[in-house]
Order: sequence, then C-alpha cells, then structure tokens
Amino acid sequence: QVQLVESGGGLVQPGGSLRLSCAVSGSIFRAGNMGWYRQAPGKQRELVAAIASGGATNYAGSVKGRFTISRDNAKNTVYLEMNSLKPEDTAVYYCNAELSRWRLAGWSDPADYWGQGTQVTVSS
Repeated sequence: QVQLVESGGGLVQPGGSLRLSCAVSGSIFRAGNMGWYRQAPGKQRELVAAIASGGATNYAGSVKGRFTISRDNAKNTVYLEMNSLKPEDTAVYYCNAELSRWRLAGWSDPADYWGQGTQVTVSS
C-alpha cells in the first residue's frame, strides 16, 4: 500500500502563514511530479503548485509570490509554505503525487495518488 498523509492545516488570520506537509509512505515506490490542489465550497478543484522530481516548480497565478512548494526526497515529503494568506485561500488542500511502485517484473507505470485533504481557513 501507499499512503499520502497531510498535516499543517488549520485556522489563520488574514496575512498569516501556514506550512502544509505531505508524507508518502508504504510500499517501495519512486515519485515523479508532486503537487498541491485545493477546492473551495462551490468551486472546482484547482492546481495550486507543482514540483517535479528535479525541483522545477510552477504556481497558480493567484498564489505566485505568496506560496512556495518544496520537496525532501530523502523524507519522501512535499511541503507548501503559504504566506500572506487571504480569505479567498480558504479551501480543502489536497496533496497529489505521481508514483511508480515496485513489482516483481519491475517498476509499474506511473499513477496518481491523493491525500485525504486538509482544511485551511483564513478568517478574522
């Protein structure tokens, strides 16, 4: 089995900061692209930030300059540092990872895995 376990969500005032973590554990795997998505009530799920295995990143325009995505390959963990938070950042944040798993015949084709989601609320 493979699990993506998120932590770090919570309630914060506008202008504040939070740091989300997503740790991948379970069976033998190798990770490709990883990213963070979010979904607010009544809205579609959207990509917030993504990071490739080599470290290249991209961001949604609404968070660029405020959020930073990073990864620690030794810890199998991806992070999202969120600064200057705004009420419109309120959403459930989901971790996503593109993973290949070890099988007797070798590495499987990459597949998407998702975390359970963590609530981020920005309010006074």
